[in-house]
Amino acid sequence: MSEKTLNPRITAIGSYVPERRLDNTEMERLVDTNDEWIVQRTGIRERRVGGENEYTSHFAFGAVQDLIDNYQVDVTDVDMVIVATHSPDYVFPSVACLVQNHFGITSTGALDLNATCAGFAYGLHVANGLISSGLHRKILVIGADNLTRETDYTDRTTCILFGDGAGAVLVEAKEEPSAFITSRLGSDGSGGIHVYRSGFADTMNGQPLGGNGKLVQNGREVYKFAVSTVTQGIGAMLEQANINVDKIDWFIPHSANLRIIESICERSGLSMDKTLYSLEYYGNTSAASIPLALHLGIKEGKVQKGDTMLLYGFGGGLTHCGVVVEWG
Repeated sequence: MSEKTLNPRITAIGSYVPERRLDNTEMERLVDTNDEWIVQRTGIRERRVGGENEYTSHFAFGAVQDLIDNYQVDVTDVDMVIVATHSPDYVFPSVACLVQNHFGITSTGALDLNATCAGFAYGLHVANGLISSGLHRKILVIGADNLTRETDYTDRTTCILFGDGAGAVLVEAKEEPSAFITSRLGSDGSGGIHVYRSGFADTMNGQPLGGNGKLVQNGREVYKFAVSTVTQGIGAMLEQANINVDKIDWFIPHSANLRIIESICERSGLSMDKTLYSLEYYGNTSAASIPLALHLGIKEGKVQKGDTMLLYGFGGGLTHCGVVVEWG
């Protein structure tokens, strides 16, 4: 008798944001800006900021605990932990190892994945491959970032954007058909100079780096990359899956900036009415932004079991990744 085919399904979700709110009124006291200017150009009204002793691992712990509480699931038998982050507590050990220890997961692989703001979608892509191949059966995919620690609050063009938070999903092998319909990813390292946080090296592609360890971003170039690349990626994925744009129930892009999202929707034919984002009250949370937006949509009763979602992340690297997946 042949073994039953097991396919990846997303079975649970949780999220976490710190308590402290940094709204636009307070931002006005930090830099030369105002609420109207911020909202018009970004769509952001406030963002969350981690406490003095609160780091990326704590956000990840909170998101996984929320997942456990919401769905009454056991994570101690998870056989892979993937944490998408570019702001780990330490160079090593990984945040994934900290999650493994915190939840007492006795036998699991653990790795951090750094694809910046595309990281959560990359994590889903990897989880799909690991379960589809039969190598793994139960995977935690977490997007978590602590951007406020790397934000330069003297740079009025970037400091208004970033917040902290995390989202987590459980991807399991099930007898039902695969929830993963198609995916697409890519990178363009030549554009890495347009958004970076410096480390050991002081040049990139022959160009000197600045920022003194804080995040540096060329917003105009990131906008051009995102709108062009994501629009093309959406078209390619729909063609791969042989589905029309009207079959997408929800578009969930990385919550970088509302103007970017609106431009992508206009060019791709996706409706803003069917678009979920988390930036209005959480800001740009990098790898956490997509799961935060998805969880908000679920809690608000918008996303229903069986809905087809198109998730698309883009960011530093430059990297991008899209996933078309069925919820529930």
